[in-house]
Amino acid sequence: MLEALIEPLQYGFMQRSLIIAILVGLLCAVVGSYLMVQRLALLGDAISHSVLPGLAVAFILGFNIFVGAFIAGVLSTMAIAWIRTRSPIKEDAAMGIVFSAFFALGITLITLIQKDNKIDLNHFLFGNILSVTVDEVRDTAIIAVVVLLVVVMLYKELLFYTFDPLGAEAAGLPVNLLNFGLMLLIALTIVASMKAVGVILVLSLLITPGATAYLLVKRLHQVMFLGAGIGIFSSITGMYLSYFFNLPSGPAIVLVVSGLFLLALFLSPSHGIFTHPQNEPKSLPLLRELKQLIR
Repeated sequence: MLEALIEPLQYGFMQRSLIIAILVGLLCAVVGSYLMVQRLALLGDAISHSVLPGLAVAFILGFNIFVGAFIAGVLSTMAIAWIRTRSPIKEDAAMGIVFSAFFALGITLITLIQKDNKIDLNHFLFGNILSVTVDEVRDTAIIAVVVLLVVVMLYKELLFYTFDPLGAEAAGLPVNLLNFGLMLLIALTIVASMKAVGVILVLSLLITPGATAYLLVKRLHQVMFLGAGIGIFSSITGMYLSYFFNLPSGPAIVLVVSGLFLLALFLSPSHGIFTHPQNEPKSLPLLRELKQLIR
C-alpha cells in the first residue's frame, strides 16, 4: 500500500501535478463556498466560460495566456453588471448572455489560431495537469496565497454581505466593491484551476466540495474548512486514479468529488435521503400530480 502511494512521487511531473491539485482543491472550495451560499453557481460557470477569448487574444499577442484569461474574466463580470444595472434584464439572464457570447468568441478565435498553429483545444477545456511546469506551480501558489489572504482579511465583511446584502449596505459597507472583489477572487481561482481541470470542469470544483460540506455542517467557516478538505482529498485521489488507471486527470478529480457529494446526499446525518426519509414528502406533490395526469 505504501509503495503504491510513493511510486508516483518518483516522477517530477507527478510531484508538480499533486502540488497544483492540492492548491486548486483548497482554493476552489474556499471561494466556491461563497458562490454556493449566494446561489450564484451560474456566475462561476459564466466566468469560467468567459476566459477563453482572453486565452486566445493573449496567445495571438504573445502575452501570458493566464493574464489574458484573468482580464477576460474581469471583463465578463463587468459586462454582466452593466447589463443588469442598465436594463430590466435579470442577473441570471445576463450571465447566460455574456458567458455564451464570450465562449463562442473564444472557440472562434482558437479555431482561427489552429489554422496556423497546432493548439490542442481540449487542454483549455478539460485541463492538462500532467504537463504543468515549475513556473506554473509558482504562479498558482502565488494566486492561492493572494486569494486566501483576501478571504481571511475580509471574512467578516464578505460573510455579512453574503447572507444579508441589504443589511450590509445599510450598515455602510461598500457592497458594490465587495461584490466586484468577490468576482475578482472567482476569476483568479478559475485562472489558477485552468491547467488542472480546464474551463469546462472547474465549476464542479468550485461548487461540489462546498455543497458536500453544506450537507454535513452548518456554519460558513465550517463549510470552508470541510470543503477544502474534500477538495484536496478529491484532487489527490483523482490524480492517483489517473496515474494507476490511465484516466484523464481533470475528469478523474471531478468524478471523485461528485462521488463524495452523492455519499453525503444519501448518508448525511442531518439531510441524507437514506438517513432522513422524512425529508422525502417534499417531492410527493409532484408525484401526486403525475399520477392524476396518468389517470
